[in-house]
Amino acid sequence: MSRAGRVVVVGGGIGGVTTAALLARGGARVTLVERHERLGGRMGELELDGFRFDTGPSWYFMPEVFEHAFALLGERLEDHVDLELLDPAYRVLPEPEVPGAPSEGFDVVADLERNLATFEAMEPGAGEAVRRYVTASSHAYRTALDHFLYTTFARPDRALDAGVLRQLRTLGPLLTTTMADRIAATVQHPVLRQVLGYHGVFLGSSPYRLPALYTLMSHLDLADGVRYPRGGMYTVMAALSALARREGVDVRTSTEVEGIEVDDALPSLRRPRRTGRVRGVRLRGGELLEADVVVAATDRHHAETALLEERHADLPAAAWDERGPGVSALLVMAGVRGALPELAHHTLLFTRDWPDNFEAVLGRDRASAVAGLRLPEPASVYVSRTTATDPSAAPEGHENVFVLVPFPADPSLGADAASRAALETAADRYLDQVGSWAGVPDLRARVVTRRVVTPADFARDLSAWRGTALGMEHTLRQSALFRPGNASAHVDGLLHVGGGTVPGVGLPMCLISAELVVKRLLGETSARPLPAPLRPGYLAAALPRGEWQRQAVGA
Repeated sequence: MSRAGRVVVVGGGIGGVTTAALLARGGARVTLVERHERLGGRMGELELDGFRFDTGPSWYFMPEVFEHAFALLGERLEDHVDLELLDPAYRVLPEPEVPGAPSEGFDVVADLERNLATFEAMEPGAGEAVRRYVTASSHAYRTALDHFLYTTFARPDRALDAGVLRQLRTLGPLLTTTMADRIAATVQHPVLRQVLGYHGVFLGSSPYRLPALYTLMSHLDLADGVRYPRGGMYTVMAALSALARREGVDVRTSTEVEGIEVDDALPSLRRPRRTGRVRGVRLRGGELLEADVVVAATDRHHAETALLEERHADLPAAAWDERGPGVSALLVMAGVRGALPELAHHTLLFTRDWPDNFEAVLGRDRASAVAGLRLPEPASVYVSRTTATDPSAAPEGHENVFVLVPFPADPSLGADAASRAALETAADRYLDQVGSWAGVPDLRARVVTRRVVTPADFARDLSAWRGTALGMEHTLRQSALFRPGNASAHVDGLLHVGGGTVPGVGLPMCLISAELVVKRLLGETSARPLPAPLRPGYLAAALPRGEWQRQAVGA
């Protein structure tokens, strides 16, 4: 093999771009292939009639993960991204007691003590109960960072050091009970339970299906605060893309990969499941990009069932029948005439019957069978109005409104003209619901332009499994060491990055997953982040057990 180490990264989302930049810094010859005209994947940006929308992730959590990713590349995040702490962090609008009346909502602000006072006023004793809950969530968050997020699980014992073993009595219940159970033991007020549990949607799931370990998410908004990169979330993507090019990555957009090419190889004692060795990727039109290492930064289902032959797949089509895709979404991006102070930068609308809402979009079985799913009516809705912080996202005298309705993962929703028309009508109802609850009854009448995105769009544009918006649901069976690993068991030189592998979905997790590709190549099995910055050419120091030595330099 070539000692130059040829790497092809398939997919230009945040995980793929960060991986490409890190590996190019390490001395690899990296080509990044993206089928769309612009990099970003789920982390997109839409310019529509003078309005700017983030089309995917819009909550900036876990700032230390972003800082570390930039530090690995020898950069300071603050030199590229202008962050602003949001205050209020978000607004909560519970379903009104009287249909048609505005919601009696409240703000969750940037000061924990003020929030605890708000919670205490809603339920005597809740202030101190939530304080204890947040303290525990902060401890769980730090434990996750130190032991479970930055590991490939190539050596699970490296994550289970003495410190973790001493916490087994605490960690046990976090893995054997649900997030909803833990919250129910903390507060009784239904809206406070929703404030502590809404993060479940960020993990493609619900608090009724997530292990209690994910109560750590409350650290992010109640203890750490919510930030926003001025200019939009895509500014992070743009900065990483520029750094990838600076490191020498050959970026090829508008280029579609039809398959990952694999040469046959026999099993060995070390690789008993091996069926082949990666050869490169085949582009539409027939061109072969030869590679010593291929990193699939696409949807994991697409990589396993469409880009690989079945005999080379770790997760062939049948293996997905028992897996849960998590939630999809109906997105409504609307440009609105006039001011909307009734909506904060982030606003959460919670229905009274939350369990039924989640059952509608996730069903009762762990695989979320399509036959058991339905549209939520009314819906718990997330609304983003970034013009609350950044007026440049809309023409003067206008606001931008991004509405996300958790939806069934059913790729037929929006797939034909009749279904799309029905969802456009549903989008009207959800806009009316937002307007009614927020006290803006003429909201839909003030919309001057809009774009609706459906599960079928996620399936078509992102090759997303079952049209899911986020990726594989974070149930216990699909988290941590039970989540699909990032190194193929069948194909030498094939790795995965992004939400379909460890540690999971979301921007911070995808950034960490890029670092975990580096760890696999180096043969690094620790559970801690790599020292920053990575020195140029660092891959030359890869250990013999690492994929880099075995594939790129033929050791």
